[in-house]
Amino acid sequence: MKFDALRAQRLAAPATIFVEQYSAHPLEADAAELYGPPDGFMDASGAVNAERQSPDDRPVYKIDLLPEDGLYPLPYMARQADGSAWEEEMAVPGGPEEKARQGFFPDGSRSFEEIDRLSIGVQGVANAISEQAEVEFYRVMPPGGFKKGVPAHLRTDVGEGDIPPEQRGLHFNAYKPHHLSTAPARPALAKITNDTQAIADSGKYDGLVWTQGSPQVEETAYWFNLLIDTKLPICGNAAQRPQGQISNDGPKNIVDSIAFIRSGIWKDESGANRCGTVVVQEQQYFAAREVTKVDARPGGYAATGGHGGILGQTSHNGDISLMYVPAYKHTYLSDVNITKLPTSTKAAQRIDGQLQHIDVTIKGADGKLTENAIPSVSILKEGSYSDEDYTVEPDDVTELVAHLEHKLQLGRLSGFITEGLVPYGRLPSASREALVLKATFSGIPTVRVGRGAPEGFADPYPFVIAGSNLTAIKARLLLMASLMKFGALPIAADPSAPTDAEKQATIAAVAEYQAVFNSH
Repeated sequence: MKFDALRAQRLAAPATIFVEQYSAHPLEADAAELYGPPDGFMDASGAVNAERQSPDDRPVYKIDLLPEDGLYPLPYMARQADGSAWEEEMAVPGGPEEKARQGFFPDGSRSFEEIDRLSIGVQGVANAISEQAEVEFYRVMPPGGFKKGVPAHLRTDVGEGDIPPEQRGLHFNAYKPHHLSTAPARPALAKITNDTQAIADSGKYDGLVWTQGSPQVEETAYWFNLLIDTKLPICGNAAQRPQGQISNDGPKNIVDSIAFIRSGIWKDESGANRCGTVVVQEQQYFAAREVTKVDARPGGYAATGGHGGILGQTSHNGDISLMYVPAYKHTYLSDVNITKLPTSTKAAQRIDGQLQHIDVTIKGADGKLTENAIPSVSILKEGSYSDEDYTVEPDDVTELVAHLEHKLQLGRLSGFITEGLVPYGRLPSASREALVLKATFSGIPTVRVGRGAPEGFADPYPFVIAGSNLTAIKARLLLMASLMKFGALPIAADPSAPTDAEKQATIAAVAEYQAVFNSH
């Protein structure tokens, strides 16, 4: 290869180098009269003299490189134990965990440092982050971890004590190497919520920036929009291209988030955040409710729902504009934020063959969410021509029968999202719709949404929640939050044939859910 890739690295000792004058741009010499004199002249032997000794001597600048100045882009000299070059994260393609190194950082400090040190802003200068803000880093749900642990004095995040050995899939999650990919499990939402709420409540910060993988940031941003009780701005960021890749977009997104927070444009007349959680990508501010990833490329985010969703932008020269604010409830206004959740509620469970309500603890004595409080909500998607024959009874749809029974065995809050016809949300199959109603009268609520990214609004129905124009992914999160607020629906003695009184009780319970779906 003609060139080595340059990697950001730290010097172990000071070094003095000489660079050729006018080599930073092909036309510097064309304006030589505007430049001061060089630091010396290098002869053919490599010696540097104060004065030119020969017409062939090259004018040079002297540069002292100091370790304390930070990272430098340098050729990468590390090799594998067998002497071969490193390619990607694996020492052995498709190998086991012990043969994998990590490409993701254990917290945001390194990526922010690289942006500050190596990225050049629109005005041609560095320090794009530190000129605007002081930043502290938290390992809420990191993409990289210390598998051997790390002592306290080497920590770069806000935290105390040594970090014990960490495990992939439990303490950290990364989607590369792909065959070792893990993602946060359902209970992780409790930690994400509790940690973020504590950071927002600390009184130390003017705003929060959440960084996450590009396919997932839209979900966590909306969860924050619903659960975090704060008047501070929260910005979500992702990168469609890794840091260092051609046209990497991540650094710009982060810098734009910090500028958005610093600008105060998000404040209402009382100083509270009027925008809710936003995802800042490609110079646009997406409302958390509408943002979705549509492709793995810069510009690969869109607003769903057909009625807005992009609140403003950072212009090409850094000007910040806010054109719209959300009409729905968010953060401190949310009816399902952590402060407004009860300490306990009821879930539906089948015990010894009988359906009954059980108690579920939502918040502990410290006010934090418990892991078992996070509901289990599944998305059911069916296209047309789903029934196997012309006459299909609900019990013949064995996969959905099993799915319902699984929920009833869990002993936790549960629900379903049906992604059906646009915009109505109904499943095309009457037998499947009958099972949805059976779930409802078993205490498990269902939300209907149109498939894909509908622009219209799902139809209201007394026994099923209409999911507005939300995507199935976003409706799932709102149902999870609502379940922690309202708990399971009433349980009919015979879910296949509820009485009129049981139907009225269910209608009243569904109405509480519907009010949240109409306003969040």
